[in-house]
Amino acid sequence: MSYVDGFVAAVPTANKQKYIEHAEEASHLFKKHGALHVVECWGDDVPDGKVTSFPMAVQRKDDETVVFGWIVWPSREARNAGMEKVMSAQDGTNPMPFDGKRLIYGGFEMLFER
Repeated sequence: MSYVDGFVAAVPTANKQKYIEHAEEASHLFKKHGALHVVECWGDDVPDGKVTSFPMAVQRKDDETVVFGWIVWPSREARNAGMEKVMSAQDGTNPMPFDGKRLIYGGFEMLFER
């Protein structure tokens, strides 16, 4: 069964184009190293919550937009090998255009897909 890496971050709204360029470059690297699909989404209707929410989780500031994305891998093993290659290929030429300390991410075993 496929394996999914998911992530949520707050990106300065003024950096939207930089984020798109960063994500495009990164997506090619993920796919080169085994990812099946890379999906990037720019927040359009992401409400603040009273107890919890995407904006609260990433400590979104007034001048930021929440992004949400995921990467589908053939398996956890393929993800581990691919991510190792992606991380070792990073040379600082594609810095994150947002505060990476507020990035939320994790790996998920896929239960089903319809």
